[in-house]
Amino acid sequence: MSQNYTTQPSETQPMDYYELLQVSPTADIETIHRVYRLLAQRFHPDNQETGNAARFRQISEAYTVLSNAEERARYDIVHAEQKRGRWKLVSTGSHAENDFDMEQSVRLTVLEVLYTKRRMEPGQPAIYAFDLEEMIGRPREHLEFTIWYLATRKYIARDDNSRILITADGVDHLEANYRAVTRLRLKSAS
Repeated sequence: MSQNYTTQPSETQPMDYYELLQVSPTADIETIHRVYRLLAQRFHPDNQETGNAARFRQISEAYTVLSNAEERARYDIVHAEQKRGRWKLVSTGSHAENDFDMEQSVRLTVLEVLYTKRRMEPGQPAIYAFDLEEMIGRPREHLEFTIWYLATRKYIARDDNSRILITADGVDHLEANYRAVTRLRLKSAS
């Protein structure tokens, strides 16, 4: 069965099958199979604790493509094109990606999302990087610096499943900078 991978932009960002399976694009088939089995068990709808039918379907779709050499080769061409496209700067100007105010705003937004997640779901306070990417609307490649910085400052941490969560230091930092968050939002809105 041949998939139609399109490089044309769509209303929703195309799924990154490697990110979904949490494997490198250079991963061998045995690694892909092993990781798939672990994730499929975790997200299978019959799993009372961590079942998630939508996530299970996504993981199964990714595995179907990446475990078939021909399909994977076709997908890799599109994947490489998408990755290049994600690095292109937005048309608002090349200085936007190097703007300190923009980076500070993104950091505080990441902390806000994680803060809200911890407050609303204290038993499940962590978020996968690709979920964070969707919530904030920035590609993972653009969030890597932000996540590195916040982790180095110990404002965020990763759990055993590589999900991201806010730390007590992160909560303190966000609360101490709440007025700065509001000012940045007002500045960017004008």
